[in-house]
Amino acid sequence: MTVTKMSWRPTYRSSKFRNVYGKVANREHCFEGIPITKNVHDNHFCAVNSKFLAIVTESAGGGSFVVIPVTQFGRIDPHYPKVCGHQGNVLDIKWNPFHDNIIASCSEDSSVRIWEVPDGGLRRNLTESVLELYGHSRRVGLIEWHPTTSGILFSAGYDYKILIWNLEIGEPVKMIDCHTDVILCMSFNTEGSLLATSCKDKKLRVIEPRSGRVLQQEANFKNHRVNRVVFLGNMKRLLTTGVSRWNTRQIALWDQEDLSMPIIEEEIDGLSGLLFPFYDADTHMLYLAGKGDGNIRYYEITLEKPYLQYLMEFRSPAPQKGLGVMPKHGLDVGACEVFRFYKLVTLKGLIEPISMIVPRRSETYQEDIYPMTPGTEPALSVDEWLSGINRGPVLISLKEGYNRPNKLVFKAPVKEKKGGVVNGIDLLENVPPRTENELLQMFFRQQEELRRLKDELTQKDIKIRQLELELNNTRNSPNINNNNNNNSSSSSNGSSI
Repeated sequence: MTVTKMSWRPTYRSSKFRNVYGKVANREHCFEGIPITKNVHDNHFCAVNSKFLAIVTESAGGGSFVVIPVTQFGRIDPHYPKVCGHQGNVLDIKWNPFHDNIIASCSEDSSVRIWEVPDGGLRRNLTESVLELYGHSRRVGLIEWHPTTSGILFSAGYDYKILIWNLEIGEPVKMIDCHTDVILCMSFNTEGSLLATSCKDKKLRVIEPRSGRVLQQEANFKNHRVNRVVFLGNMKRLLTTGVSRWNTRQIALWDQEDLSMPIIEEEIDGLSGLLFPFYDADTHMLYLAGKGDGNIRYYEITLEKPYLQYLMEFRSPAPQKGLGVMPKHGLDVGACEVFRFYKLVTLKGLIEPISMIVPRRSETYQEDIYPMTPGTEPALSVDEWLSGINRGPVLISLKEGYNRPNKLVFKAPVKEKKGGVVNGIDLLENVPPRTENELLQMFFRQQEELRRLKDELTQKDIKIRQLELELNNTRNSPNINNNNNNNSSSSSNGSSI
């Protein structure tokens, strides 16, 4: 196969998205005063849905993140309640696509946790999770919800393993153990029957998740080192971002059934920051956002040549650490908004919404830019998916809005930290501290917890003594004795009469 090298010069053709532009929200519609994490892990540290915005924050003594209603703009109080249950830094957060109040998080403490946020947001710190999932022997860097199935979550750890969790029972049901280094990215096709991964071993893989079988694997293509991968809807294509042999930022388009050579390659620029790809299957638009710069390029993807059509570039002077993306059912269709980013500006503690808008003169509903889109109802149950059934997402129309589900997808008690065997492997065989430093950290945390509990007991003992003294004083009070004597004399006089 011949690799097509694309020119940076845009070749314009007729497209209804050629005039799409980015619009930054006014300052009063931004979120300010948030201590965004300074962690250098290559994730977005931001997750958003139609109800809440979640951002990983900088904190000492464990990881935390804030959850803010998306309509609560302005400066956030420094003491705003947080979700804080992890013992290590939070590395990734993702909202459940089928329930707006459920969010998953993973951490350096090698755990995955599921949280339920009350309607209206947090009133106090949330420390108790719905589920605590332990199965990785090292820190967990990535989590992804299955796109069509309720209650299935994927997690990738620094132990080079991917675990598939059944949240109805709080246990892993499958381990994918085909990677030889740290997993950098996971992406599902539309119906969730295929999983694409990029890995630090420089290989791109397409995996059947239920069996763990590798269907396709890139054989170390030397001209393109993959960092991120995304499925392009139902096109049977993959798009990857990475670097070329000359260390320039680059993208490549692949046939998902043949990873021997990319269909096309295109060099972007010479900057060093990671390129985050975002694909909108409804408009066939691809957005490329660079970590550490303020630019967002966007393209239109086609099945015919030239395959990748450059449209425009949104520019901003403020560098972005990560980007959250609003689901389709949360967009403003009246303003012809087709995509919305939530940009993290670490230096300013600012979250800045950026709307991608198709300019239209008419204010009526534009059906050509809003086709049927995946909604918030799962297409499959956990048992159906595990049995081998594949089904596309349940589609909704944005014209009439959508019905939000009123019940939890799952409701399970918090599981104890216990071992488990998956595929004949003990998942927790290496969970104890691996280094003297980790052992010391665990020791000091336990000492601090014991000290806190002793202080609580001391305070309660003091309170009990105070109450006992007050009770004794009340019993021995002379006023009470006089009242008792008066009552006795009154009763005796009454009897004599």
